[in-house]
Amino acid sequence: MEENWTPPGRNCGACGYGTCKEFLSVVWNGSRKKEECPFYTESSKKTTCFSDEKDNPETEDILGLPFDFILHPLPGECSARKILLPFRPDLVERWNICPGDILTGRPMGAGCPVQHVLRVLSASRISGVITTHVVGPLFSRGKEVKDLEAYHIIGFEGLTQTVRDEPVFGKRMRFLPAYCMMNLGHTGVVNQIFKRKEGLQVRVEDIRIL
Repeated sequence: MEENWTPPGRNCGACGYGTCKEFLSVVWNGSRKKEECPFYTESSKKTTCFSDEKDNPETEDILGLPFDFILHPLPGECSARKILLPFRPDLVERWNICPGDILTGRPMGAGCPVQHVLRVLSASRISGVITTHVVGPLFSRGKEVKDLEAYHIIGFEGLTQTVRDEPVFGKRMRFLPAYCMMNLGHTGVVNQIFKRKEGLQVRVEDIRIL
């Protein structure tokens, strides 16, 4: 029975392990139970993740609502890029926020209730806009963390996997960031599309969870 279950691939760290693969290995050897995964349900036995995720994508979010595409990480990156603006943009300069720093905070206004742990890719001392990866709480253990408390989501950027409709420039569309801990569809306006050999690189802004 344990062998038929697959964790969701969100690598959230809530089980105490760095990745879903690590947790799955200790479930298989009998030292942990699959029910300890915060996303486990009886219906999650059919969930796919890891290497076969792109071949067998989810088509609906946790509310049963369809989405147009999944937003995957860019090549060599750990998650889709998340662009944010702190409620206090001056903190970027005051705290000397730099690439590699670990931030925490909750995206306010978009409708997400989850506190996020983020690794900085770039930070503008002029606008206060920060580009990050979502890395999960386990990543921050033993490291210095700068707590923004609250921020605005400016947008996401990554490679798309079409589920229902391909991204259309200027159109508000429904998408799922890969490994979203809530498995909840987001909406946003597609305002940049690049065609590359790996697929379509898309930037989505004006994020709302509806």
